Amino acid sequence: MWLDELQFNPLNTLLNCSNPAIDYFTRRDLLEEKVAKINTLWELPAPKKIINKQQDDGFWKYLGGNHKLRSAEDYDQLETFRQLGELVEKYGFHKNHPSIEKAAEFFFKCQTNEGDFRGIYGKQYAPTYSSAIMELLIKSEYFDDLRIEKRFHWLLSHRQNDGGWAIPFRTLKINYTDSLKLPRPLPSDPSKPFSHLITGMVLRAFAAHPEYRQSLTPITLGSY
Repeated sequence: MWLDELQFNPLNTLLNCSNPAIDYFTRRDLLEEKVAKINTLWELPAPKKIINKQQDDGFWKYLGGNHKLRSAEDYDQLETFRQLGELVEKYGFHKNHPSIEKAAEFFFKCQTNEGDFRGIYGKQYAPTYSSAIMELLIKSEYFDDLRIEKRFHWLLSHRQNDGGWAIPFRTLKINYTDSLKLPRPLPSDPSKPFSHLITGMVLRAFAAHPEYRQSLTPITLGSY
């Protein structure tokens, strides 16, 4: 049993927590108890407060940020990623809820013909946020969407030679602010070493997908 691997039993703490979402997932995932439908969490005040701030076009508006300094960055896309993460990871939302469907379509509008989601780093490639957004959409049950598959193809075609991933403007040693001013994305230098941080974020998307997480061949990394 998984409890035997721990020095401290967390179940009493989790079950005595005043957060109903924590209680729900503890009973469902750790104790494997029969629980109510996930929709019951969708009616809690916290997720409702998030949903009430969603814009008609599916995004959440970012409040703050120095838009004059970083006008090329898509702050609303960043904020939508954050709020979608709250709904999906904390309350189990998926595409059967209209709020998730609207947010997903907003993100798909940010998808380029190449396949990646772009905007948070201006016109530059963002394998970090792009993969993190993919992870949330896959967990929202968009794993069989052809637009997600197109994104996986993009990732697999933009790897470093050693098997991992990196941000092109960093491998080329170009300042982030300067990269935002460029009219098109910088090509990567695949001969450079992969970034452990970037690769870790990318692999989360593969791990979330029911088919890709069972296939070692396309994502096996080279030697460190």
